[in-house]
Amino acid sequence: TSAMIQLNWQDIFIIDRFSTSRWDTVNKGDIYFQILFIEEGSGRITIDHKVTSYKSRDIFVFAKNEVPDIKTHETTFIIFKFTDLLFSSKVSLPDKQNWLRRSEFILNHPKRKFQEALKNIEDRDLIWRILFFIRKENTAKEQYYLQIIANMVSTILSIIARNVTEKNPEHITPKSTKKNERIDEIYAYIRYNIYDTNLLKISAIAKHFHITSSTLSNYFKKETGNSLHNYILLYKLEIAKDRLLNSDFTVSQIAIQLGFTDESHLTRIFKKYCDATPKQYKDSHVLADE
Repeated sequence: TSAMIQLNWQDIFIIDRFSTSRWDTVNKGDIYFQILFIEEGSGRITIDHKVTSYKSRDIFVFAKNEVPDIKTHETTFIIFKFTDLLFSSKVSLPDKQNWLRRSEFILNHPKRKFQEALKNIEDRDLIWRILFFIRKENTAKEQYYLQIIANMVSTILSIIARNVTEKNPEHITPKSTKKNERIDEIYAYIRYNIYDTNLLKISAIAKHFHITSSTLSNYFKKETGNSLHNYILLYKLEIAKDRLLNSDFTVSQIAIQLGFTDESHLTRIFKKYCDATPKQYKDSHVLADE
């Protein structure tokens, strides 16, 4: 096996804080995603011709392919940048798995759209308090400070993940969408717990929603046309594809991460649904990019 390489914290996770009235949109290619915190100021953010205004204490999450163009009045920004090395199997970083899981959940969520990331006011207050302590730890650099910052970043990602699935209070839903809401809640539960095999058992999901296993299975099949088991499998394959293309994890490592028995189990399922083995899938996309 390859040895762990000693990387600087800055190679994986960068904290920037600056004030400007002119935004520089240069985005290095190795950023996996970033979180933009508006400490103070106002302006407009544009992504793919969609425009939204921002104000003090707003928070935005940008995926790799989303390069924001920002028209700013004098604004103080704090930016967390997570690089592609987050996916490297050679990197040993406290909380790395947690960061990966939460960020995948946030970035791949079907309901995710370009808007301010927090709907809950108390959660916003909590994040800004945590940010204050992250900056304090980062300045003082006392014993265990990296471990403490890593824990606090995990907490911020969990709070943002929770807000992706929260009901938007501005949209009071008519009765007809209550059904869709329940399906969305089931989707969200599966995505949130995708790495925990025990929590993905039909009986565990049914228990969480206070219904019987057969009621849950029938309801899911009726509403989506897909079996629950199949949906879980397909979502795992989406994550596997993502990791094959964006990380240096081996097929065997990805299989273990996603709760498959071993490499051959994942390969068999992958081939059945994707008409290629994981290796063929990776190779064909690498060639396409060159």
